[in-house]
Formats: sequence, C-alpha cells, structure tokens
Amino acid sequence: MSDVNQRTARSPLHHFSVPLSATRRGARLARLLAAEQLHDWGLPLDPARHVVAELAANAALHGRVPGRSFRLTLSVLAPRTLRVEVADARGERWPTRVRATAGGPADSGYGLLLVGEFADRWGVRQGPVPCKTVWAELDLGPGR
Repeated sequence: MSDVNQRTARSPLHHFSVPLSATRRGARLARLLAAEQLHDWGLPLDPARHVVAELAANAALHGRVPGRSFRLTLSVLAPRTLRVEVADARGERWPTRVRATAGGPADSGYGLLLVGEFADRWGVRQGPVPCKTVWAELDLGPGR
C-alpha cells in the first residue's frame, strides 16, 4: 500500500483533543469530556469511557510533572476504529505490562490490565517530546 493510501485509510473521520490538568480532577474531566464527545459522534460510551478513565488516571498519578498537563485525544479512524491517546509529561517513565497472578494482589498495575481487556490493541510510544503517549484502539462493530 502506498504512503498516500495508507494515510487515507487511517485518516480520522472524527478528531477531538484537549489538554487537562494532571490531577484527579483533570482525570475525571477527561472521562466526562470523552463521554460527551462519544455521545455527540453517536458511538457507544462503554468500554471506551473505562479506557479513558484508566489512562487519564495513570497520567495524573504516574505521569504528573508539576505545572504540566496531559493531553487526551480521541479519533475515529477508518474503517471503524476508536483510538484513545493520553500523552503525559513523564516521557522517561513508561508503564509496564503486568500479568494477573495467583500469588496475591499487586500494589498497582490493574488499570492497564483493564485497558488490555477492554481494548483490541494498546501500547506506548515516545512523543511528542518530552512526553510519552499511551494509546488504545477499540474496534467498533458494524452500524456504530
């Protein structure tokens, strides 16, 4: 596939992006704004709302740099994929993938286990510098 065709295939049908304070209030606002945007686009709220809540909470808790915000971005990509991105200012601190174990509860890491369950794909990428972006994609069913 050529670069032009590949970009066209992944061009956003809808796009929303907003900076938010890296606080619990900012994380809550991310969830509320995402729900409103999904509603406006005629998309189901769940499980996307849960993915946004977990990624925003992680940005406020683990990605916080005093005086810096995090950015929530929602995009609907062709053919039918919702992409959620949360970029925070702690580019040097990447989340680790944890596995549920029978050995007992861990102190943290369950939020990304939930993201992994709700999302069809998720990962982390460097940038925009000096940030990192944690992303998740949810395949939307037909007719949504």
